[in-house]
Amino acid sequence: MKNINAQRVGCWSLLIVCLLTGLTSQAQTVLTVTGEVTKPLTLQAADLKAMAHTQVTGKDRDGKEHQYAGILVVDLLKQAGATVGGELRGENLTKYVIVKAIDGYEVLFALPELDADFASRSIILADSVDGAPLGSGVGPYRIVVPGEKKPARWIREVKSIEVRFAK
Repeated sequence: MKNINAQRVGCWSLLIVCLLTGLTSQAQTVLTVTGEVTKPLTLQAADLKAMAHTQVTGKDRDGKEHQYAGILVVDLLKQAGATVGGELRGENLTKYVIVKAIDGYEVLFALPELDADFASRSIILADSVDGAPLGSGVGPYRIVVPGEKKPARWIREVKSIEVRFAK
């Protein structure tokens, strides 16, 4: 009888370890950059943390100014081989970017509005606000668009960025 109980405890322990391991691997954040790019990206949390970060100030839905830190979206696009900078002319000006959240929410940006050669603001993929990581339901990544009257495109829980042609 002791062996049967020991086996049950062992099975339950193994099940708990498997569940926790599964949750841990699911928590490993992945961001993809795909579409009209020459080098599609699949980035882990460590990859994003190692990239150069920029700080911007913006008013969130609470009406208060906050300091956000993150990666310039155009830098992610450059790394993926998207058409930016001097190459962004002619038909390439019809490209746009769709940013998707975990819950299916999507927002659209014209490619030129993300590029410093065309726009005067810095749009970032934020991973912190006021020096702290983004909270649950907001992070781990969020697009921050300083200067917009409404933060409707400040998409939370970003999972992918896709470059497309408007054809």
